[in-house]
Amino acid sequence: MAIFAIIYILIFIIVVLIAYAVLQIKLFGMKVKDFWTFIEANQMLDKLYKFARQYENMSPQEQLIYLAEAEKIFKAFDNVPDTLWEEEYDKYKMVLSKYKDIKMIRWVGENK
Repeated sequence: MAIFAIIYILIFIIVVLIAYAVLQIKLFGMKVKDFWTFIEANQMLDKLYKFARQYENMSPQEQLIYLAEAEKIFKAFDNVPDTLWEEEYDKYKMVLSKYKDIKMIRWVGENK
């Protein structure tokens, strides 16, 4: 019987912690879905940052993939307050710079 009481208390604590986290996100003026998308985008930002640093010349297919993923990141970062991602600003700036470079290269290539 004591085991059921311990399990019940642990489940209750987990539910309370989740509710508290959701409340904090709501009080910060965000939607939970936007916050979750931001977390996923933050992980993708790390991957794109490493990719942007390693590869100077990408194939057209790699460029399209990079552009699509970068746009998802930009959209997710726009939905959350800037204070949440101040630490990631340098990575964001690098990805944005590479995004602009690729867009310019593709634009010049299309207009030739």
